[in-house]
Parts: sequence; structure tokens; C-alpha cells
Amino acid sequence: MIGIFGGTFDPVHIGHVRTALDIREDLALDEVRLMPCNISPHRSAPLANGAQRLAMLQAASQGEPGLRVDDRELHRAAPSYTVDTLLSLRAELGSDKPLCLMMGMDSFQALHTWHRWRDIITLAHIIVMARPGWLPPTQGEVADLVSQHGVYDPARLHDASAGCVLLRPVSQLDISASRIRSAVQAGRSARYWVPDGVWEIIQQQGIYGASRHL
Repeated sequence: MIGIFGGTFDPVHIGHVRTALDIREDLALDEVRLMPCNISPHRSAPLANGAQRLAMLQAASQGEPGLRVDDRELHRAAPSYTVDTLLSLRAELGSDKPLCLMMGMDSFQALHTWHRWRDIITLAHIIVMARPGWLPPTQGEVADLVSQHGVYDPARLHDASAGCVLLRPVSQLDISASRIRSAVQAGRSARYWVPDGVWEIIQQQGIYGASRHL
């Protein structure tokens, strides 16, 4: 069973890595694929380019066999629609391999605005990573999705290749990519917010205006 964890990762930080490991261990996933997007349909363009974000992800996952970087979205010039990515994975892995799309509660609440969002549940399970204070929607189309496909037993994810929605608590780490970018732009260090290898790349390449002397 494979987890899919996408995002801009601008930059990848400790919160991303810790969450990926939590979910992999908690749900007995074979691996989690960290997948940087190229053109996000939901966010403004990242400050770091694709090559830089890919290098930071590779540094962050180095030495952790349960994490794998998948760069397929960076090779697509079109917007990084999740349904296209899942179709690509299905073409590669077949229809029987359980896939688990990992997303935060904020993204899940807006799922009905995504491109071909109803097709996603036919291609993968959805794992909603819920932090303290976040609750699932109680009405609307996404609430209906939970009502129809929600499960409580993680073992259900192993029994089918797609079709389940599982809400799962994750560690609360008060770290965000925007906070890291702002700190670096202000001349502050991002050490201990990001893995050491990521911080080295940020300094060496001057990403977000970083100085080599921070």
C-alpha cells in the first residue's frame, strides 16, 4: 500500500517529514511518495523552482527507506491535477495496488473545488490528516463523501485498492513553509525547522534570499 503526499514543499520542513512517517507507520504503508507539484491549481507559484524543491525533498528523505520522492508532476507542463497524477500511477502500478492520497483537513474541506474531484475516490483511498481543532465538514458534497465512504478501521484500506475515506490524527507541529520563508527573508535561521540537508541547500543556493552565514 502506497501513500501519496503532494504539495508545493516550498520548502519541505520537519512537519511534512514527521507527518509522512506518522502515517506510514500508523497505517503500515509500504512507502510514502513525496510528490512536489509543478503548477498548483490551488496556490500561488512557489518561490523555489522545481529543481530546488526536488533537491530539498531528496535531502529531507535521504536515509529514510519509507519515504520516496516522485517527481512526475514536475515533468508536466499542465496544472498538477491530482486526478491526472493518480491516473498516471494506476497506469504504472495497475488497478489492484492500494493507493492512499494524503491531505490535510483544510484541503479536504475544499475537495469539491478540485478538478474531477469525484473521480479521486475511484482511484485511491483518501487519508485526511487531522490536527487538533480541525473537524470534518458536516454538510455539503464533501460531507456526503465522508458519509458514503468513511471508515474507522485502517485495515479496510488494505482490503481494496480505492474507495475509503479515513480521518487520522497526526502530530501537531507549529511549523509552516510560509513562516520559514518569511524568517529566511528577514535574515533569520531556519535550522531545526527543516532537516539539516535542506537548510544546507537553502543557504548554498540562496533560496528565499538566504545568506551563507546564517
